[in-house]
Amino acid sequence: MNKIPSPCYVIEESLLRRNLTLIKNVSERAEADIILAFKAFALWKTFPLFREYGFASTASSVNEARLAWEEMGSPAHACSPAYTEENFPVFMKYSSHITFNSRSQFNRFYPLTAASDHKISCGLRINPEYSEVSTNLYNPCAPGSRMGVTASQLGDTLPEGIEGFHFHTLCESTSCDLEKTLDAVEERFGRFLNRLKWLNMGGGHLMTRKDYKTQHLISLLKSFKATHPNLQIILEPGSAFAWQTGYLLTTVVDIVENGGVKTAIIDASFSCHMPDCLEMPYKPAIRGAVDPDNPAAKAENSYRIGGNSCLSGDFMGDWVFEKPLKPGDPVIFEDMIHYTTVKTTMFNGIPHPSIAMLHENGELEIFRTFTYADYRRRMD
Repeated sequence: MNKIPSPCYVIEESLLRRNLTLIKNVSERAEADIILAFKAFALWKTFPLFREYGFASTASSVNEARLAWEEMGSPAHACSPAYTEENFPVFMKYSSHITFNSRSQFNRFYPLTAASDHKISCGLRINPEYSEVSTNLYNPCAPGSRMGVTASQLGDTLPEGIEGFHFHTLCESTSCDLEKTLDAVEERFGRFLNRLKWLNMGGGHLMTRKDYKTQHLISLLKSFKATHPNLQIILEPGSAFAWQTGYLLTTVVDIVENGGVKTAIIDASFSCHMPDCLEMPYKPAIRGAVDPDNPAAKAENSYRIGGNSCLSGDFMGDWVFEKPLKPGDPVIFEDMIHYTTVKTTMFNGIPHPSIAMLHENGELEIFRTFTYADYRRRMD
């Protein structure tokens, strides 16, 4: 630990290989293509390991698509809420599959795929209007969702040029949740399935979680494939690849007390480095600490953990430690590699807005424009 700078995300290769081996096994036994979603994990210096196991990837932005081409060594499966005249040609350059979020986007950009120098298989994102996800922030099927085309919007006509469907309804979910979703897909879109070449079942398949029923997933996918032998089955989990593969090492820099609450301030920030904890919200596990309601917890060693930003709400709590904390002690947050690492930079590969000044004389001065190089540089 003394050799690791603080704060630091630490990925353990043996744990990553464990997940890659399991996912590869599921892929082969289920005869399904399982690809990595960059929105959950995009640390490209680990991609030689992914290539070793033969994995491809999915992308939601031109930066992610380019990263797939350059660092995964294969074209991406692209799926974005909206394409533009400026970025669609770039998506085409780096993608083998492109999914459109609406019929209007398909009508607008599908004709351009004819100009591509390689075959692009086009699909439509569907919304089966069913999801087991309880947090609307992560629920693509919440009422009024902007994600995907509903059965009523699609009607009985499949636009010419659509070769696949894509749905995404899960979030760290079980195979039983997928089974219920497939029932909804069959009910609402079954009339189209035998006309398609592929079905992308999106992400959220947390098959590397200890209690996940991988055999049920394999049986479910094989059964679905037997019913629809024309379909190439695709899954694109993100969290499953990096689930419990590493931690975030931080250090206590001060202990403050107010109103009977002791706060250990660390050299990292929930707002800056662990935004999912505040957004979801969820309470991460800390090595060597337990919840206050644990019978073995000693109340005198109870601490709230505070971040080092000036945001008043940059804190989490409470945890009970084995012994009192002091400045210089390590605080290790477990399972901080998936999503956490990507959200400290350009999430989904979406660039930061440019920065400019409009001078009084009407001239516009561009201070900074963010590019693919900025997205990629976090690992240079």
